[in-house]
Amino acid sequence: MAGKVLMDKYEVLLKTLESYGKVAVAYSAGVDSTFLLHACVKALGKENVVAITAKSAFMPGIECEEAKAFCKKNGIRWVSFEPKVMGIEELCENNQDRCYICKKHIFSVMIKAIRNEGIKHLLDGSNADDAGDFRPGMKALEELKVKSPLKLLGFTKEEIRSLSRVLEIPTWNKPSFACLATRIPYGEHIDEAKLKLVEKAEDYIRGLGFDEVRVRVHNTVIARIELNPNDFSTFMRGDIRLEVNQVLKSMGFAYVSLDLQGYRTGSMNEVLGDEQL
Repeated sequence: MAGKVLMDKYEVLLKTLESYGKVAVAYSAGVDSTFLLHACVKALGKENVVAITAKSAFMPGIECEEAKAFCKKNGIRWVSFEPKVMGIEELCENNQDRCYICKKHIFSVMIKAIRNEGIKHLLDGSNADDAGDFRPGMKALEELKVKSPLKLLGFTKEEIRSLSRVLEIPTWNKPSFACLATRIPYGEHIDEAKLKLVEKAEDYIRGLGFDEVRVRVHNTVIARIELNPNDFSTFMRGDIRLEVNQVLKSMGFAYVSLDLQGYRTGSMNEVLGDEQL
């Protein structure tokens, strides 16, 4: 149960959102953007809120389906578009500014779309925890003057989940999906086939009952699986371990490994030196 301090913080969020008037929310169907969208509707009313989703090759297909379903169920206007991110060569080269290039492009398209409808403010669900990792995309949001009220008011992921549970928002315990490009090391070229392979492999492992999963791809041939360490013993049972190995090899991987450190966000940044960050 969220305590009084946290509920007071939520009231400050609602007051802040009220000051924006009509808004559009960059909506991915994740924990943060769903909480923000819910708060916007409460503060401003459905008539003043639009959810906008970029159906790019980097977004898992299931996320887009869930975004559409949530908005339909709750009577929220939902707009989607398909940015041609795979046509941006400097993005597919996958250098350390990949996220900056991607977000600059996608959010620029979003801003143009909402401006045509007379909406001044575009909001995104970045939170306070996002400031603690290497996230060049945050620079793009700042340059485009995208508002991040959860980050501004210091909401952590844990607080967002806690409030979402109290407010009966169904994503309160939803695992994080994140951009599929984060599964590919910097410097290794991104193409649609690799992204589809990652999505297929993760969907398969998730279907076995493992909620927190990442399949990181190295040199196209190596699948490095990250799971919650609490799931290691289940995963390493002979039948599951051998089946996953066989299925992922049938998808095209030559080697299938389990990362002993377990699932964590931003693991691809661990190979970057401090001077690169």
